[in-house]
Amino acid sequence: MSISPSNIGDNQAAAIVSNDVAARVKAAREAVGYSIEDLAVTCGLAIVEINGIESGMDSSPEKLKRVASALQVPLSDFLTVEL
Repeated sequence: MSISPSNIGDNQAAAIVSNDVAARVKAAREAVGYSIEDLAVTCGLAIVEINGIESGMDSSPEKLKRVASALQVPLSDFLTVEL
């Protein structure tokens, strides 16, 4: 059986997207040499909030905008879906 959007449930699809966003945020943070603590201070979020984003548990658009701004990358870098 192959995996396609038609045979993945909505919850599974959301988890895949969330994990992809989490990985992109972490990669962007590491690319600029920030620790989680550095990013938290720069964007005004708590360390636990950054951990939530990078673990895929939180993908709040408002928080992602703050993180993107702090890392000086477009928000679309976190959200772009590659086919």
